[in-house]
Amino acid sequence: MHDSVNEEPEYPTPGGVERRSMTTEESARAGRRWWDGAADAYQFEHGDFLRDVGFVWSPEGVDEARARLLGDVAGARILEIGCGAGQCSRWLRDQGVGEVVAFDVSLRQLQHSRRIDEQTGLRVPTVQADVQRLPFADASFDVAFSAFGAFPFVPAAEAALAETARVLKPGGRFVFSVTHPIRWCFPDDPTEHGMTLRQSYFDRRAYVEEDEHGRALYAEHHHTVGDWIRGLVTAGLVVRDMVEPEWPEDNDQVWGGWGPVRGRVLPGTAIFVTTRP
Repeated sequence: MHDSVNEEPEYPTPGGVERRSMTTEESARAGRRWWDGAADAYQFEHGDFLRDVGFVWSPEGVDEARARLLGDVAGARILEIGCGAGQCSRWLRDQGVGEVVAFDVSLRQLQHSRRIDEQTGLRVPTVQADVQRLPFADASFDVAFSAFGAFPFVPAAEAALAETARVLKPGGRFVFSVTHPIRWCFPDDPTEHGMTLRQSYFDRRAYVEEDEHGRALYAEHHHTVGDWIRGLVTAGLVVRDMVEPEWPEDNDQVWGGWGPVRGRVLPGTAIFVTTRP
């Protein structure tokens, strides 16, 4: 899965962890910095599960080939938000979708996308961009989606959702998956020890990993279910479904705080299915 080193790559190591507020600009800088440094390790660790040509919505293994959350995409122009190495978009291309555009904040992730393009012969047009400021015209896409792409990493959920609604055509569909908000009450531990509530569900301070100078290296943001619903409604979108996948019996992998022990009793993912009237 890796193209530049012989040894297993490592994730960036923080100097400390804080819970604090962040500006949009600081969060975007941290996202670019961390994902550029983590992309090699991420693709090395999770590439086989994601598959070079595969559409997986979440660590539980919700697969678009079976779930069909995007609906009928024949003839659709589709945007992937926070594409990583473009696995989901590449699967759509393999299914015969002609127009798929993908973007990510990380240049290194897009370099992995290009590498897989060349290996598979399925090319996905990509651009480096921030979900908080989309470089696309109004009403450009029939479908937009994000599989744990950008939305867990934005401090202003309403602004990012409004940007997505802006580029969606009337009658279009938008589906995205994020960490289930209830997970923020519990430690990032997939074992029995991770089942003890540790903090308030209503504490919206960001989780921030910092270097020794206090500079943000990584940031993840908590929004409650109500925050997501409110943001979607404010953006003019209609919520059609919210999927909370149960952990399947045939999935024994551990992915960070996700795993079969806790995943079978506590939801780890929320998938919102919406449309623009």
